[in-house]
Amino acid sequence: MYAIVKTGGKQYRVERGQTLLVERLRAEEGASVALEPLMYRSDETVLDDAGLAQVKVTAKVLAHVRGEKLRVFKFKPKRGYKRRTGHRQDLTRIEVTEITAGKAKAAKPAKADAGGTAAAEPKAPAKAKAAPKAKAPAKSKPAPKAKAAKPAKPKARGGEKPVGEENADGS
Repeated sequence: MYAIVKTGGKQYRVERGQTLLVERLRAEEGASVALEPLMYRSDETVLDDAGLAQVKVTAKVLAHVRGEKLRVFKFKPKRGYKRRTGHRQDLTRIEVTEITAGKAKAAKPAKADAGGTAAAEPKAPAKAKAAPKAKAPAKSKPAPKAKAAKPAKPKARGGEKPVGEENADGS
């Protein structure tokens, strides 16, 4: 029996009793945390949301630790640029304590009232709703008449005279 859970943006395949390092969880050491199951596998496989709602995966926080140091070195050739930094990720060591899959609850039969009638009697509809009336199509207005456009005069460019105009001397 195993489950695939999601925590810290990553997915892990976990079994009961397994310890693993995950992204830092906001829980005290010794506290119990619930992990989000994505899949459950035992005799049968559970993948759907309704079935996964019944699956519980709990883990115990063992310790908060830091990962190994990662060296980050930046270098640009022929420019004299060198930078060296490091990074240590905050992690949480957890131990999976239990993986359980609850069964779907069966619907309970309706109990009888004091009057001896069943509680789940079908009710008669109070009023029958009439079908909505169809709306008449909206009348469209005629399009406005377009005005006749005036011919555009060519515009003068810098230092030139407009076409069709002459100087006072007639040239």
